[in-house]
Amino acid sequence: MATAADFHRIGNYARVKNPQQNIDRSRAHRTVPMEVLCLGYSRTGTLSMHKAMTVLGYPNPYHFSSILDNVVECDLWLQALNAKFHGQGDIPGKPFWDALLGHVGAVTDAPCILFAKELLAAYPAAKVVLVERDLESWFVSWMAFCRSAYDPVIHYLGYLDPYFLGRIAAVGDAITGPQAGFATNLDEVRVRSKDAYRHHYRDVRELVPEARLLEFGLEQGWEPLCEFLGKAVPDEPFPHENEKEANKLAFTTIGLMGLKNILRNAVVVATAIGVPVAAMFWYLRSR
Repeated sequence: MATAADFHRIGNYARVKNPQQNIDRSRAHRTVPMEVLCLGYSRTGTLSMHKAMTVLGYPNPYHFSSILDNVVECDLWLQALNAKFHGQGDIPGKPFWDALLGHVGAVTDAPCILFAKELLAAYPAAKVVLVERDLESWFVSWMAFCRSAYDPVIHYLGYLDPYFLGRIAAVGDAITGPQAGFATNLDEVRVRSKDAYRHHYRDVRELVPEARLLEFGLEQGWEPLCEFLGKAVPDEPFPHENEKEANKLAFTTIGLMGLKNILRNAVVVATAIGVPVAAMFWYLRSR
């Protein structure tokens, strides 16, 4: 079980240490209103925005890390991502989002931001917060993230741990690709990512009416955000989560947990094979 120290160290990624909830969201329905869509790109402070939405009292704010203690959700995300980006089935509509995100009052980060158009249509009353970062600063941070995301080791381990690590790695691949201009390697990431970043912000600004949109910088603090959302300004400082360090630690923690699952499964298989073999050997020797 994740501790307060774990959450302080790696933010919401600490959920990876929680027991799996095994909730089938496909059978769920909306229980709270969707009020805020934070549509800034990954690596623009999405973990800080997740914390800010939590402090402001929105129920179950959603970030990529939210899947870590309910990895069965990955199956629904892959369904939606494959439909949108690979033409595999129909792009989900409001009933799908009300099921998958029915317990959620605010979203940030991928996969959600990759469905900006769909979520904006499904929740026309939701307010939109758009955090943008200096492009060059973002690019340095993004490349550091992609060096981990494109590391083949975690994918190899995912093949050996398909239930947990394999699901997370599959969604990670499916959301990193579009954000990196559908790059297949780090050289292509370097060439394509800035254009993909620019296109995302252009699309959001074209889709969202000005009255519904707040262009926000984390350095502005609580006041403009709370004024836009109609919330009281909290007493605590605005959160500034260290996404670079949190992501690095999260990759390591997730990989180690996957490796632990692989070793545990190997012991189970070895035991299942070894006990009958040992019994047969003992039987043959006793005759």
